Amino acid sequence: MRKRAIPADGADAAEASNQAASLTRGLEILRSFTAEDTTLGNQELIERTGLPKATVSRLTATLVSLGYLHYDTQLGRYSIGPATVSLGYSALSSSAVVHMAQPLMQKLADSTGVATALGTRDGLEMVYLANCRSQSPVSLRLNVGSRLPLWRTAMGLAYLSEMRPEVRDDVLAQIIAQEPDHEARIRASVEEATDSYQRLGFVGSFGTWYSYINAVGVAFRPTDGSPLVAITCGGIVDIIPKDLCLSRIGPELVDMIGQLRARLSGDSAAARPTALAP
Repeated sequence: MRKRAIPADGADAAEASNQAASLTRGLEILRSFTAEDTTLGNQELIERTGLPKATVSRLTATLVSLGYLHYDTQLGRYSIGPATVSLGYSALSSSAVVHMAQPLMQKLADSTGVATALGTRDGLEMVYLANCRSQSPVSLRLNVGSRLPLWRTAMGLAYLSEMRPEVRDDVLAQIIAQEPDHEARIRASVEEATDSYQRLGFVGSFGTWYSYINAVGVAFRPTDGSPLVAITCGGIVDIIPKDLCLSRIGPELVDMIGQLRARLSGDSAAARPTALAP
């Protein structure tokens, strides 16, 4: 059996570095797809990743061969492949937090007439991991995989408020570096949200993402080592004005989080809902 030649100093490290770089770039290509994208072409992938054309062509060919991307030869465009779907489904289906939160989220959505969603941070955005809608004909139409800005939404602000201060400061610096013209507004929004979170147990976002959307949010830190998540209730301002968010929907969301925490810990008595005024 032929023995592997002993590499020169640093050769293994260089090879490992190249493999890590290829993996990182391949993941950047997969991350280019959003919940709103059915297909993407080469040029769109180049623009979204900033990678050279040759690199994109090489990596997409590999991802197609592994099943992480599907290539439509007639359209000349890529879509998410079955291997990526399977990987995402496995992550969601194995999450106890998502599994136990969804019935509580649906109950809250039905009782309030708003949409509820659970998400976590991905870079400087929040990404939906689960969502539930009421039977109301007017409801937010965001889905699993939808992405929201951190500092403009109740979900993102609740998440930031629950982060450890040193980590939050680092993320805040990254947000400001990306949007330096909005530094004062960003800092004020995060400071106000952190204060609200400490006083009320939830944060609100009233027309700061879109002028016609109000929402409240609470973060939840699972005790099983799962990532920090945030759960929000949101809807059209005509359906949930600010005063209703503060007086009813916010407190009901806090109560729901208490039920979720109790269910995950096996405390059946504490898992019962608290009676709140209609």
